[in-house]
Order: sequence, then C-alpha cells, then structure tokens
Amino acid sequence: MLDIPSRVRVHVETPPAVQNDMGVCDVFAQYAPVREPDAMNAPHPSKVAGIDSTVPSPAHTVAPAPAAPAAPPVPPAAGALLQDRLAGWVSDLTTLHELTERLARTDTLTDALQELLHAGAALVGARRGLVVLEPRDGLGPDTTIGLGLGRADLGHLETVPRSALSYGRILDGLPGGEDGIAQPDLFAEDGLHPRHREVAARLGYAASYALPLTADSAGGLGAAVWLYDEPAEPVERRRHLVRLYVRHAAEHLARIVEVERTRAAMATMVDELLPSRLPRVAGVQLAARHRTGPRAGGDWFDALPLPDAALGLAVGSVSGSGPSAVAAMGRLRASLRAYAVMEGEDPVAVLSDLELLLRLTEPARSATALFAYCEPELRRITLAGAGHCPPLLVGARRTEFVETSVSAPLGMLACWEAPSSELETEAGETVLLYTDGLLHRTGDPVDRAFARLHAAAAGVPRALRHDPGAIADHVLRTVLPDGQDATGGTEDVVLLAARFE
Repeated sequence: MLDIPSRVRVHVETPPAVQNDMGVCDVFAQYAPVREPDAMNAPHPSKVAGIDSTVPSPAHTVAPAPAAPAAPPVPPAAGALLQDRLAGWVSDLTTLHELTERLARTDTLTDALQELLHAGAALVGARRGLVVLEPRDGLGPDTTIGLGLGRADLGHLETVPRSALSYGRILDGLPGGEDGIAQPDLFAEDGLHPRHREVAARLGYAASYALPLTADSAGGLGAAVWLYDEPAEPVERRRHLVRLYVRHAAEHLARIVEVERTRAAMATMVDELLPSRLPRVAGVQLAARHRTGPRAGGDWFDALPLPDAALGLAVGSVSGSGPSAVAAMGRLRASLRAYAVMEGEDPVAVLSDLELLLRLTEPARSATALFAYCEPELRRITLAGAGHCPPLLVGARRTEFVETSVSAPLGMLACWEAPSSELETEAGETVLLYTDGLLHRTGDPVDRAFARLHAAAAGVPRALRHDPGAIADHVLRTVLPDGQDATGGTEDVVLLAARFE
C-alpha cells in the first residue's frame, strides 16, 4: 500500500462584519479554524508481509502527490477587530435592554413620553428635543412635551408652518418620513422656510433628527424630534439603535393611550351622572369637589331643593369599580332623588326605601349613603347614615364630627333601619360631607386619617371661612399627600360643603 499524506485546507476570508461598521442586529458567521492534521489521527496502513509502511517508497514507484500549501493565517488585527465588534454589539443590546426596562416601568402618558425623550436623546447624542403625540385616528389624547424646551420655546415652534418642520411632515403622513428625517445642517439648506430659520436661530439649534411613532396595533401616534446645538447627525449605528428603541416605545405608548382613553371616557360618564351645577337656596352656600380615580368608582353626591324651602344633601359610594359601578351609582342617585322629593323630611324613610330597592334590583351589590334634610332658615339639619362617614362641622368656635348612629351599609342586612340625628348650626358654620375615598387616599390608618381631616378643617384660615369652595380646597390640599389635583390615587374623592348664613 502507498502512504499518501493528507492535509486539511480551509480558505478563510475577512469577515464582512470586520470590513463594515455594522449594528447590533447584523448576521453573525461562523468560520472553521485552520490546523495541521493530528499525527495520532492520521491514517496508518497496516503492516503486510513484513513491509514497514514508514519506510519511504522505492524510487521506481509512483511519486507521492505534492503536499497542499498551508492556508495563510488569519491576520491578528482582523480577529481583534471582530472581538471588538462583538463586544460593541453586546454593549448595545445591554443598553437597549436597560432603556426598555425603564420605559416599561412607566404607567402614565407623561412619564412615558418624558422617558422616551431622555432615552432617545442619549442614543442619538442630542441635548434637546420634543415629542408630539397626535394619534392619526383623531381620538386623542393630543399633547406636546419638550426636553430642554420651555413652554415659550414650544410656542415659537408652533408658529412655524407644519410642512416646514421635519416632524410636521411625519405627522401629516408625507412621503420620506417612514425611516426618519435627518437635517444635519439647517442653515445650509437652500429650501429652509424663513420662519423656521428665524425660530431655529432664536432657540439655538442647528440640526435635527426626527422619527415617527408608529405602532402595529394603533398605527401612527405622533413623532419625536431631537435637536442639536451644532451641525450634526447620528451615525448609522446610533440610528439603528434609536429606531429599535422607538419601535418598542411606540407599542408601549399605544397601550397607555388606550388606557388613558378609557379613563377619560369613564370620567366623562361620571361627570355626566353627577350634578353639573349646584342649586341656589336662600340661607346656604354650596360647593362640591370631585376627583375620579383611575378605575372610576361609584362615589357620588347630590344637592336638590325640596318643598317648603328645604334642601336635601346626599353623598354615597357604591361597591366595586368600573362601568358597572358607575351605572349602579347613577341608578342609586336617581332613586334617592325621587325618594327625597316624596319623603325628604324623614331621612330614615328615604334610606329605607333606597335599601329595599338595592336589595331587590341588585342583590350582589352594597352601598353606603348619607342623606341630610336641611332647613336653612332654622339652620337645622336632620340626617341619617348607612355605613357612611360622619359629617364634619367647621366653625369659628368649634370643629367636630357630627355624631350619627352606627349602621351597616345598604344591602348588607335583611331590613335596614337606624335612628336619625339632628344638628343645629350657628351662622357662618360649614358642614362637610365626604366619602371614604378622602380617607383612603391619605394612606394612613382610619383613626389617623380622621385626625388628619379634623386638623385640616380646624386649620382653615379665618379669611377663607366665608367661602365653602375655599374651605373645600384647603381641606383637600392639606389632607391629600400630593394636594387636591393629585391623580395617582386609586379611590374616588367626593367633598360637599354647605355653609349656613
């Protein structure tokens, strides 16, 4: 047998990723290493008839095939460059993961838009920017938020014709904005609108990079633009990163927009079911404050004139949240108005009829309620409560909770009935009726929440005591941790103030 040495030959080319500066989502290729055959694994013919196969073949035999030339080694520089690119890809993926995690933790529209602006500015290397939320379906919400731009700066940008702005062309759906619009040097553009040139010079930016906010589930949502102080534009790697991030951010924004629309619809429904204005009754001044929680609970209030120059005041809360609770609240409030007109001078009878109706029509639901029959000329109040918080009397010489009988909520007992209580107020005193959402939003235990409410009412400045609206605002600002306009609470808040002259 003839011993023909074998060689392994693999041709290696410089990887394309080394030749070009590519992004995190480029294709990886695997390359086989080049090596000499292992002597232990090389084929050895068996010895036959005493012939030693290791002895060279005689000269008269066929000459062995020439050995294949060894493949050229991979240049060390190319391997090091490939490792650098791999490290860069890992770094980019880590950055995107961190930014998307931060975005996913936002649950309000304002926070999500602010996070989008900050993350995008870091990715493209800009210092300022703005995002315009303008869903293409026209259902809103529409808003504009700036980064490093004040309200006046945003107002200046609004004076520029929409078609002259890069993000304006994206919002209008003009061609060329699907993958973003870069303006590396605004003042070098021949066709730059004069008003745009003037505003850019006033605000001090010389370049911009805009991207559309488009979600697969909702379509076009708006546009984001980042501004550079000097002529510049992001390199292809930065563009690739920010496009990936914005694509994810648009889907997150689409979900938040849908939630915001639902909340707005529920708040509108609640506002339509509650009194749009309070009646004017001689001898008493009225003011009401209502804050709808994100889940739209069933808290309500009412004030209606009654025969004999009397006034009926009511507050209540229906168990549950969402559309069903809002609908139940509307039915309960309408029923109480009817019972109050017929037998309002007897608050116990009013609540007894309401309890019977609730038990027959909605046996799976409970509610709390408080009804007060007021005679302004006598400054006398007769009231009854069903599992509701006691009213708070605020005056120049006293601030105290009104004692009411302890009673279960409506729908909890086979037959509800509790004694009423009477209260005579002095001139200038105010009675505060409220729902338990005001106490729950404090985050304190019930006893501390009551103490907090009492302290807030006792601390009303003397100059505000003549205005029930000012008293209600002061109490809300003092009792709620983030003030009266806080929207982070989950509970509805109702506060009804009646000041007797």
